[in-house]
Amino acid sequence: MNVRQNLVSLSFLALLTVSFAQPSFAATTPFTDLAQSGAKDKILALQQQGVIKGVDDSKFAPDETITAAQGVQLMVNAFDLSLAAIRFIKAPQATDFFSKADNDAWYAESLIIAAVNGLELPADLDPNAEWTKEQFIHQLMRVMETKGNLPMIKLVPVEIRDDHELTVDYQGSIQRALARDIIGLDKENRLHPQKPITREEAAEMIYNALAYLKNHKPQT
Repeated sequence: MNVRQNLVSLSFLALLTVSFAQPSFAATTPFTDLAQSGAKDKILALQQQGVIKGVDDSKFAPDETITAAQGVQLMVNAFDLSLAAIRFIKAPQATDFFSKADNDAWYAESLIIAAVNGLELPADLDPNAEWTKEQFIHQLMRVMETKGNLPMIKLVPVEIRDDHELTVDYQGSIQRALARDIIGLDKENRLHPQKPITREEAAEMIYNALAYLKNHKPQT
């Protein structure tokens, strides 16, 4: 569905609070399970900004993995995406864009918002499937570069020792993420692109992306 070809007169405004997992307000006290996390300060900063929440009021569960729906909702929240400027013939449903979505699920509005704001999500996206690191990085770079109207950059590709595991379509996004210091490689110069991404990894990447945009004014 090409929503921009269906702009008419009926506004569909989504009024929702989006968070890292299922909808609820962000915790009001710092997470207590981040003592061993190298991204502790970044996670707590995002918590204070209301970008992320924990699995309960005191725990973030940094080592748990995230689903596609949770990843999408995190990006929608972090980059303040909405439907405010979009007009539709009729109020859209998540299944207009994603065949495996549930229109009554907690993530439905976030999927719609993501679809009309330039995320390159496949039509057969399974909202409940785990996301890999490379999938998350690709979508994060897509929304970051669109939101920030970032210019193309000349890349000197970084050597990734496990680049044979990369999906070809994601290679450019990953190299740009490395060039902009959104992500890093491990001590052996490996990315582990097919591993499910953890909540800690996702939060750190989001923090780095927001910090990059703060320091690089959008192009006019």
